[in-house]
Order: sequence, then C-alpha cells, then structure tokens
Amino acid sequence: MSLSMLVEQILAFVKAHEVWAPLIVGLLAFGESFAIISLFIPATVALVGVGALIGASDIQFWPVWAGAAIGASLGDWISYWIGYKLENAARHVWPLSRYPDLYDRGELFFHKYGIWSIFLGRFFGPFRAVVPLIAGIFEMPNLHFQIANITSAMVWSFALLAPGFTALKYLW
Repeated sequence: MSLSMLVEQILAFVKAHEVWAPLIVGLLAFGESFAIISLFIPATVALVGVGALIGASDIQFWPVWAGAAIGASLGDWISYWIGYKLENAARHVWPLSRYPDLYDRGELFFHKYGIWSIFLGRFFGPFRAVVPLIAGIFEMPNLHFQIANITSAMVWSFALLAPGFTALKYLW
C-alpha cells in the first residue's frame, strides 16, 4: 500500500467518524512521536490532511488539536521512560542495533542542544524518533524533559493542523 493510499484511508476514516477525530489524531500523533515506530508511520502527512479536513467540515479544531498534543507528548514521554529504564542497553535493541548511526546522531544532537533538543527534535523526523529515548538514556531531569515535551507537542500539533484548517476555513 502506498503512502498516499494510506493517508487517503486515514482521512476517509476521520471524515466518516468525526466524533472520534480527537482520539484518532491523538493515536496518529502518538505513533509519530513514539521511539523508532515514528520512522514507519506517515502521521505527519495525515495530520496536515486532517487539518484541511477540519477546515472543510464541522469538526471542531481545538479538541482535535488537544488530542494531537496529548498523543504526541505521551509518545515522547513513554520513549523517554523506556530510555531511562533501558539505559545504554537500548543501543543493543532492534532497530537501534541495526542503525547505530541513528543513535549516534541523536546523541550528538542531544548533547549539542540540551533541553532544546527535545523541542527541536520534534520538528525533525529522524530525531523525533530517538531524541526522547536518548534523553532518558542520559537521565535528563524529568521536569526539564516534560516542559520541553509538552510545549513542543502543543506547538507541533498546531503547526501541522492549523495551516490546512485556516486555509479552508477562512480563506475560501
């Protein structure tokens, strides 16, 4: 199944089940933010499409945005927790064991930007998949992580949903 077909099916499902839109979008954002799995889920494209769908329908923006923000922050939080529990053993678990460069790039990014790596990493695909995990591995203080995590999840969700919503709701 191609990426475009998958996105079309997701959008059709959201349109058919509007009342479930916040939960569906939350699950997409969770998958997009969960360690490693985000490399295989095309949720970014789907979330931009859902934003346009919201603008073209009667679906309320804010509950869907909240669902996306909660899903994204939960995905990163669980990734952080896994990294914290696994510590350096995470490097030897699939798929990081097969792609050590992903781990190394995430570690360099984390050390270079510190707390900002959590915020910035959310906006860069490959980093989104490993930076929270690495923050846990290197025992970033939980409060610092959560502040960056929740703030970035709210901004990221808005940045993905708002353009399509705004374009179709107010410009057409």
